[in-house]
Amino acid sequence: MNVVMVHGFADTGRLFRTMGATLHSRGHTCLAPTLEPRDGRLGIQDLSKKIDAFIEANVPRQAPLALVGFSMGAVVLRHYLQVRGGASRARAFFSISGPHNGTWISYLYPGAGTRQMRLGSAFLRELDAGTAALSGLVLHTYRTPLDLMVAPSTSARIRGVTERVVWCPLHSLMPSDPRVVNHIADELARIDTSATPGLGYPPV
Repeated sequence: MNVVMVHGFADTGRLFRTMGATLHSRGHTCLAPTLEPRDGRLGIQDLSKKIDAFIEANVPRQAPLALVGFSMGAVVLRHYLQVRGGASRARAFFSISGPHNGTWISYLYPGAGTRQMRLGSAFLRELDAGTAALSGLVLHTYRTPLDLMVAPSTSARIRGVTERVVWCPLHSLMPSDPRVVNHIADELARIDTSATPGLGYPPV
């Protein structure tokens, strides 16, 4: 499986080194680009376009693809899947502490991307309205009730998607938390890589 992992606000692809090492040891090819600008100042759509170009350049069209997004990166990947047609070639989407319903912390930083991640923003409402586009994928969300960056932490939910609650002490530790990493590895092992893209098993 080709696994593309997208970092959050002000992070880099190195954020996924622990997860990447674990998934690599289980036979997966892991790619974790650093998207610029890392603060999303040009908007989520800009980063979505860039991850689309990255996947086109680095993952063969018929190769099995899974996506992992952390924080803002989860919203970027959701836009890629729902709006840019990524759901037609992906098998799975794992969203770690993604502010899909907004977060109070986004009011503290200027820029198009943070404005789009405010509570009740038109951008997030449009994504929620298009959730049906994800229906053929293996889908999981992860959150920690102790999250101070995605507040409230329940904002990490996507309507109709299986949620896992992990009592991790910090937002930034979620992508390397063994419970999150091992669950994603186990779910990837369940996916039939010979199946048609976008037709994974339904969430349970």
